Amino acid sequence: MTENKIPYKIYLEESEMPTAWYNVRADMPTKPAPLLNPATGEPCTAEELGHVFCDELVAQELDNDNRYIPIPQEIRDFYKMYRPSPLVRAYCLEEKLGTPAKIYYKFEGNNTSGSHKLNSAIAQAYYAKNQGLRGVTTETGAGQWGTALAMACGYLGLDCKVYMVKCSYEQKPFRREVMRTYGATVTPSPSMTTEVGRRILALDPQTTGSLGCAISEAVEDATTHEGYRYVLGSVLNQVLLHQSVIGVECKTAMDKYGVVPDIIIGCAGGGSNLGGLISPFMGEMLRGERSYQFIAVEPASCPSLTRGVFAYDYCDTGKVCPLAKMYTLGSGFIPSANHAGGLRYHGMSPVLSELYHEGLMEARSVEQTKVFEAAEYFARVEGILPAPESSHAIRVAIDEAIKCRETGEEKTILFGLTGTGYFDLYAYQKFNDGVMDDYVPTDEELQSSFATLPRV
Repeated sequence: MTENKIPYKIYLEESEMPTAWYNVRADMPTKPAPLLNPATGEPCTAEELGHVFCDELVAQELDNDNRYIPIPQEIRDFYKMYRPSPLVRAYCLEEKLGTPAKIYYKFEGNNTSGSHKLNSAIAQAYYAKNQGLRGVTTETGAGQWGTALAMACGYLGLDCKVYMVKCSYEQKPFRREVMRTYGATVTPSPSMTTEVGRRILALDPQTTGSLGCAISEAVEDATTHEGYRYVLGSVLNQVLLHQSVIGVECKTAMDKYGVVPDIIIGCAGGGSNLGGLISPFMGEMLRGERSYQFIAVEPASCPSLTRGVFAYDYCDTGKVCPLAKMYTLGSGFIPSANHAGGLRYHGMSPVLSELYHEGLMEARSVEQTKVFEAAEYFARVEGILPAPESSHAIRVAIDEAIKCRETGEEKTILFGLTGTGYFDLYAYQKFNDGVMDDYVPTDEELQSSFATLPRV
């Protein structure tokens, strides 16, 4: 198909939707290191993980061998409410930038929850329901994951308890109310409702919270109440598996029109969006079929890949979860309350950490004022108000397109637009009022956090 016939928005037919998730671990020569039991230092068994997670999700978490995992029909039927999601050719952005680059983005914000998180939320809620559980517990930072899980649980009739990072709970009341509308209970974290929350508050009564704190509370809640399990919106292998629906759809659409990306860009917090977008393309590269440039973009205020260390660390601040080998800033790292978006987790997905460690992708960190400059520019040109998280990818996509303008290279750029920013207007207000600043942790702060890493 010729270049001028590629539409502005590429929609797949319903019949072209993925019927299986792609498990990139099956093609990785070096598998991600196993989760460790913090008490024994030994790899976690399925039985041990089953006390925290749903049985089927444990099986997916530990599966390093099966390249494709069938998507149950019930989940595929739910996906049809908002999938396939559009792959958009950013013609307007290309024209405004005056670049020879071709820019595409996969838009995951066309559902009520407002982000890609629903892809895994419905899967995890489905498996909890099938297991006969009463409900699930979770954490949320900016609120996209909590909103998605509340929506999925409301649809399936499950109880949903959400521990929301305190500064986000205060900054984003409307995101909180959407969760409550779907039937979830939302608690600012750290809280006085759990033992670990009380312990964290005793050490720092003024703490603004972190995802690590909220995870600890959610896990404690799940493991101390019969009929509940904990679910997580990022980081874990199972989540990247579910999110691969993004990349599989994207690759199908690009193959349909003969488009091959040179650069693939995603925002990176815990890794769900980035991992989901790049997985099938990374699989091609791992199998020696094609080469791509992958760029993970993270906030300068929470730079786990670009300034973290590759080591075993606790997945949570309260140190009740398994240890994961990942790029980490230390489980006690608390991002600045001035950090406006999500992407607040102290570590990075073990899958993505291993790929980065092997030199198969690169990482960049960007300050939030530069992120919001890109967000505002994109909104004015492409007509979508992007989430702050997505805007990290937008920033680097624009930078790469400008490089093409300067060099004359006609590269094809693909990035993930994870969601919309209509619940992030408090942050946009700070940017528009000129009061947003760029906090970047010092080397001394990071070294202090690294000193608390477990000796494994």
